[in-house]
Amino acid sequence: MKDTEKEMQDERALAKFLFEGAMLKRIWRTGYAFLGKGHESVAAHSYGVALIALMLANDMPDIDMEKLLKLCIVHDLPEARTGDANAVNKLYVKIDEEAAVSDMIKGLDRADFIAKLISEYRKCKTPEAVLAHDADQLDMLFSLKEHMDTGSDDASRWIPFVMARLKTKRARSLAKALLKEHWASWWMERLLD
Repeated sequence: MKDTEKEMQDERALAKFLFEGAMLKRIWRTGYAFLGKGHESVAAHSYGVALIALMLANDMPDIDMEKLLKLCIVHDLPEARTGDANAVNKLYVKIDEEAAVSDMIKGLDRADFIAKLISEYRKCKTPEAVLAHDADQLDMLFSLKEHMDTGSDDASRWIPFVMARLKTKRARSLAKALLKEHWASWWMERLLD
């Protein structure tokens, strides 16, 4: 195969992969149905996770920031194929994420790095993976606090479950602080000054 044909084949595989990844903008997180209100795309959640992780690790010199952010970006990528399964779904449905990832990256040049990142996130053994998991939980906690502050009494019932999943001291500290803030304080206080 000529270099240009190979390059075009690689670019087409990449384009397909990116179209598939963009599906996360249109796939809704399903846990909100149990909250009784709200909705969020998987992509919006992944952005929140990456932003939280960036700020959590900002003063942690031992954390590989690039790896951390990569983990956050790809952590829910398989959901482009599997959809988002909430805690109740997972009681009854077994999702084969490995097969989804394998099919998703087939034909991609250097595809193994995506599979390795997702595997690292799932195993949650490295400091970066642990922090990415904490950021994942904190993103949910921010959402729950917003729901509480806008009138959802049920949101507070979820908080102990989310708090129990936090692993790092830094994440637990941020969780305590966010629970003391009103979700709109960032702009309300400015208007009241």
